[in-house]
Amino acid sequence: MKKGLHLIVVWLLLALFATQPLTAKAAEVKKTPLGEKTLSAIVIERDTGEVIFEKNSDKALPPASMTKIMTMLLVMEAIDEGKLSFDEQVTVSEYAASMGGSQIFLEAGEQMSVDDLLKGIAVASGNDAAVAMAEHIAGSEEGFVKMMNEKASELNLEQTSFKNTNGLPIENHYSSAHDLAMIAKELLKYENITEYTGIYEDYLRKGTDKEFWLVNTNKLVRFYPGVDGLKTGFTQEAKYGLTATAEKDGMRVITVVMGSPTSKERNAEVTSLLDHAFNNYSTKTLYKKGDVLGAATVVKGSEKTIEAITEDQVSILLKKGEDSKEPVVNTSFDESVAAPIKKGDVVGSLTVEIDGKTVVSTDLVASETIDTASWWQLFKRTLSTFAGK
Repeated sequence: MKKGLHLIVVWLLLALFATQPLTAKAAEVKKTPLGEKTLSAIVIERDTGEVIFEKNSDKALPPASMTKIMTMLLVMEAIDEGKLSFDEQVTVSEYAASMGGSQIFLEAGEQMSVDDLLKGIAVASGNDAAVAMAEHIAGSEEGFVKMMNEKASELNLEQTSFKNTNGLPIENHYSSAHDLAMIAKELLKYENITEYTGIYEDYLRKGTDKEFWLVNTNKLVRFYPGVDGLKTGFTQEAKYGLTATAEKDGMRVITVVMGSPTSKERNAEVTSLLDHAFNNYSTKTLYKKGDVLGAATVVKGSEKTIEAITEDQVSILLKKGEDSKEPVVNTSFDESVAAPIKKGDVVGSLTVEIDGKTVVSTDLVASETIDTASWWQLFKRTLSTFAGK
């Protein structure tokens, strides 16, 4: 009995010591710094734009195919403004068909819908698809690149310079993690964009002998719950990058990493950053996109007032486990807006304060287009004024 007891004690001690290296290793993994395997990174909450994490986020680096986030933004803007439609046919030029790298193998003279070309850009990162869309919208890639840089300036992006539409290596073509996050934030205003960037696999030219299988270059779309975009990037110069977005419990996060050594390490970094955001933060939605918050007076318009609506969803970011005072919302409306007014023109502003600090500041915009009043409308108003009506 003593010998058996002695053996049991020895085995228990051996088992105890055997677990020590594993425990230490697990603790070491948990302490690995966020963003360690990347040159630059940022995490923001989409509605507020608040930064949750950053590492060298203002460093200008080659963005590779993450350039196409801006390309997609201008495509979605053109559709929203009625200058382009999803079913519109695009004729492919020889130049667009000649693009190397990632492609959907467009042929010169081929016609493809905007809908399918957008899939080609968002899912397969097609360089040829990006150029075809650029030429269709602006007449040339050079013209479209000018639009890209004008949009970057409009968004106050200080570390961004575009030289092409697709991110193929070229001198003085750069962006930063911060700037790419801001472009992604703007792109996500068009909610149906994730119907494209969230596709894992699909087909182009389906049912023909040139059928092409699309598989998303962003594998997290399939393997991380809630990820539905946006764009990967890789060149020898840029290494591996990813601008990812995910939504969980009503909170949408944008994460950008640049300069990761491998795609595996890139995906691991993004996963850790998303976990960090969702584990530690939540959002509270105050207003949905398009909510009416008041009205502005219209001068010499076909209508006397214009509804002021939220341009985007308005939320506040909260740290889990921390008490926060109720937000104070302040709105102001322009006393007089001269007609004509286009839908989306700024007619007011909204700020949200917590503990006396402004946490949200955004525009309120016109809910519709209002034309200048005709002379007859103005004459009748004048008569009504004299009549005391």
